[in-house]
Amino acid sequence: MATLNVQYESFSENPLDIVENIIEQNDWAYERRSDEEIAFQIPGSWCDYSLFFAWNEDVGAIHFSCAFDMRVPTESRPFVHELLAMINEKLWMGHFGVWADEGLPMFRHAMPMRGTRGPTEDQVEDLVDVAIIECERFYPTFQYVIWGGNTPAEAIAAAMIDTVGEA
Repeated sequence: MATLNVQYESFSENPLDIVENIIEQNDWAYERRSDEEIAFQIPGSWCDYSLFFAWNEDVGAIHFSCAFDMRVPTESRPFVHELLAMINEKLWMGHFGVWADEGLPMFRHAMPMRGTRGPTEDQVEDLVDVAIIECERFYPTFQYVIWGGNTPAEAIAAAMIDTVGEA
């Protein structure tokens, strides 16, 4: 079996310092739990989103998640897992999942940082923007399945309708 020889590099600055700068520039309340974790909330159209960044120097990557303010009841989880598969087919980056312990739907993405000096502010801002856009786009599908009793296919079809004009 072939093995991969990986050389770990150390970063002169903590990549989460970039995230913290962006949070402060936007005047969002946050909690810097440690040198490896930072959490904050931002408002969306449907709910407040809980964002979390974790830095793992051993892996040389940043893990990011954006959780909905919603719980998936146990009896709805098989339908939501089918919905997740359908949603994830439509994404260019990141993926949706459900945190099993809490039943929280969330958008997740990891950014490998090896060979870089860490993320730029633009990259972090883009990641947050993509997460919020996708969460806003697909939030109704979870509602349709969990509380509306729709099938995942019906929920996706309803969410994918592009509106034209203004009301």
